[in-house]
Amino acid sequence: MQIIPVQPGENTLQRAIDALPSDGSPVTLRLAPGEYHEKVELRRDNTVIEGAGADKTRIVWADAATAPHPDGRNIGTFRSYTLLVLADGCRLRGLTVVNAASPREKVGQCVALFADGDRFVCEDCTLLSAQDTLFTAPLPPREALPGGFLGPTQHLPRKPQRHTYRRCVIKGDVDFIFGGAAAWFEDCDVVSINAYTDGRVPGGYATAASTPEGQKYGYVFSRCRFLADEGVGDGTMYLGRPWREFAKTVLLHCQIGGHIRPEGWDNWSKPQFGQTGLYAEYGCEGPGSDLSARAEFSRALTAEEAAGYTYEDFMNSL
Repeated sequence: MQIIPVQPGENTLQRAIDALPSDGSPVTLRLAPGEYHEKVELRRDNTVIEGAGADKTRIVWADAATAPHPDGRNIGTFRSYTLLVLADGCRLRGLTVVNAASPREKVGQCVALFADGDRFVCEDCTLLSAQDTLFTAPLPPREALPGGFLGPTQHLPRKPQRHTYRRCVIKGDVDFIFGGAAAWFEDCDVVSINAYTDGRVPGGYATAASTPEGQKYGYVFSRCRFLADEGVGDGTMYLGRPWREFAKTVLLHCQIGGHIRPEGWDNWSKPQFGQTGLYAEYGCEGPGSDLSARAEFSRALTAEEAAGYTYEDFMNSL
């Protein structure tokens, strides 16, 4: 594998990506410590972007859904990303990706990482924004409102894909992990934050899956920690709500903080969700893990059902 060093500077990461050979051969871009203040697009298969550690290497941009775009429209959710990965077999390791748009009460959706590609892996990274921090493609089949999917993949086929997130910290407030990928989260910190500057009491949703109909896996969180930053009160946040009616999210052996509401899950005004989707938990602990008051459309897995959720089966599921 070819290894190419990259130093911070004006658009140095994007220039390094653009200069890579087009044959799809495996390449690692090794980023030196520092802040890469640029909007980055990776559209090349089999490429690794490796930092010097999430506390040392940062990619930062500040686009927001409500900001104007040169085409005369707003940027919108799916053009607000700091880092776009639109390729198969890519990997991020040891870096932080930030969408720094502010103030929270005015900017709306602000994607830090837009990940679209099969066999995508993100390890030892921090992803930070507020609403819609991490988008795990594909998009749903249809928009709810015209122009809602405006962005780099709106006209592309909705390709099934597997993502893996290990030892990552993902921070946000509303729907901050969302999308249709089959995504396996292992040993991650899922952190609800209070990003408001006007004193309002925050409330939100850690996940908003849009699992395609018939896909075996949606989101699986294995031995993860659902935590809250200072300023997030007890019983104020949900584990998730379904962006589309076939959403699947399963928590296995997770630690769940007291910021999670007793009902745990919201059905986003989809009364039939209990028949179409899946919200389930097994073996979780912590002050927010009590299943006795959970929403009636969610369920506890049996030991036998939980044992069927393995990473090997997940990777063989598409």
